[in-house]
Amino acid sequence: MSGVEKNLAGIAGAGLSKGRLVLVGASAAALVVCLVASYLTQGAMSNLPHRNGHTGLVDQQPWQTASALADLAVSAEEKQYAREAERLADHEVDQAFAMSLRQAALETTALTGPALEIQKKIDSLAEQVKEDQAVVDGLTARIAAKRGGAAEASLGDDLDVAKARLQLDTDEMSDASDDLARASGDKRTQIQQELTAREASMQKYDSQANSAGEPALISVKRHKTLAERIDGWLDQRSRMSSLEQAQMQTDADIASLTAQHAALDAQASAATKNIQNESAAASGAAEPNVSAGGSDAKGKLASMAHAHQLAQIHSILEDRLDTEKQLSAVYAKWTAQVGLQHRTVRHLILQSMAWIAALVLGAVLVWWLVQALLDRAAGGSTVDRRSVHTLRTVASLVLEVVTLVLVLLIVFGAPNQMPTILGLGVAGLTVVFQNFILAFFGWFVLMGRNGIRVGDWVEINGVGGEVIEVGLFRTTLLETGNWTDKGHPTGRRVRFLNSYAVTGQFFNFSTVGQWMWDEISVNVPAGDGTYQTVEAIHKAVLKLTEKDVKLAEAEWKGAARQQVLREISAAPSVNMRPAASGIDLMVRYVTRAGDRFERRNELYQAVIELLNKPVGAGAGIQK
Repeated sequence: MSGVEKNLAGIAGAGLSKGRLVLVGASAAALVVCLVASYLTQGAMSNLPHRNGHTGLVDQQPWQTASALADLAVSAEEKQYAREAERLADHEVDQAFAMSLRQAALETTALTGPALEIQKKIDSLAEQVKEDQAVVDGLTARIAAKRGGAAEASLGDDLDVAKARLQLDTDEMSDASDDLARASGDKRTQIQQELTAREASMQKYDSQANSAGEPALISVKRHKTLAERIDGWLDQRSRMSSLEQAQMQTDADIASLTAQHAALDAQASAATKNIQNESAAASGAAEPNVSAGGSDAKGKLASMAHAHQLAQIHSILEDRLDTEKQLSAVYAKWTAQVGLQHRTVRHLILQSMAWIAALVLGAVLVWWLVQALLDRAAGGSTVDRRSVHTLRTVASLVLEVVTLVLVLLIVFGAPNQMPTILGLGVAGLTVVFQNFILAFFGWFVLMGRNGIRVGDWVEINGVGGEVIEVGLFRTTLLETGNWTDKGHPTGRRVRFLNSYAVTGQFFNFSTVGQWMWDEISVNVPAGDGTYQTVEAIHKAVLKLTEKDVKLAEAEWKGAARQQVLREISAAPSVNMRPAASGIDLMVRYVTRAGDRFERRNELYQAVIELLNKPVGAGAGIQK
């Protein structure tokens, strides 16, 4: 087993299965492939429309660059520079078309071979078109002179035929002109087509002009959050890069036009020198030849026309060169404006980061202060250490959550649909913490007149005990088992959410009006004095419970507030049941819940005394 396999086996033994290892390996491989592919295709972002080379005879790249960059302008200052760049680029391209047309005319050479035949055909067709046009004009004049009648109708038919012939000859001449352009290499027709297409696109562009925009300072300050500022900072970097590339391209065009200008200067100087030489040769001839004089004049005229065309091209080239320089200066100013915005946004980013750092520092200082206060409280005897630990945990959680929320607000800002989000958040929190919400309102119920106080003997959800704490959310009991075992605690502390006061039920046996029925069981042996003993027990019960009976009946009648409960009675009862050893007495009486055990002991004591009297023959007492 190789070292790699041992390492993989060790990792698998440490808790990663083979399937997870395969998943991790595939994810790592995909990450590496994506990073490599991203690096290899990083030049794709530079393939923008204004950076592509021109495909026609005339270079329209300055206009394409300016129009593409105009879409990136954000502030009013940038849009102003964009409009200036578009104006200069439009003028430069127009001059480029004019220069290209003159250069194409200048480069046209003497026609020979098929091109010469086509030119003769074009000349013939031109004469024919001229004659056709004369016929059309003549027929139109004759029709205007003879209004009405059959003569006008006949002339109208002749006019239609003449117009059709004129159209056919014109189309044939246009086709011959295209053939001549291809045969002679004349580019003026193609250049003219490109110029026509450009004029159409410019009309469409002018109808879709951009708005003025807002000042740069206002535009920059609209980035409120850290995320927006970082996004704006990255966008400005991209704009600056595009503008710098456009300026570099314009500088390259300036260098190219400068080279063309130098070459054109050389051509113009050569043409001027040639004309001067021809003039000197003509003036130095002693006897000029009459027959050759015409050809010399034509040659001289052609040379002067050639020099004139060169001068026009030279003037256009100088104008283009000056326009490109102005365009480069506009791009430089535009770049400086974006750079100013870039620095402003960077300042705002630093401000946001300073706020985040201040929040974190403030949270740390507040945490230190809370820690000091809690440690001081823990040093005394007023606060339990467990409570201090709980408070420390809660304080830490609250500080972390508040700090995180504030940092997120600085980074991303408040959501757009804040009321909706708050509503959904409150609804979700209400569902999650509904028990605590009910417990909070239950605390107000428990603090009312019929609520619970510390020291009361109560029964909550079937658990009885003495109240030792009533908090804002929870009630704590010291359990005493069921209601029959009051005063005998189990030692367990039972805590209930106060929501039982709203949705559940509880019994407080320590408040006024908390009466209960209790009973005792007594066995009276059979004998001569059995009935006398039973009657004595009944009288003793009546006497011992007389006060409680009157109070209970008074409270019940006062609380009922209904006539149907006016006859309610709290008088005790003694029921007799036959038994094998005598008679079983079931004594049932009313008593306060808090006095139950004392009243029971009193009754037991009275019964025992009665049973021990000589009247009876002894009796056993059973509970």
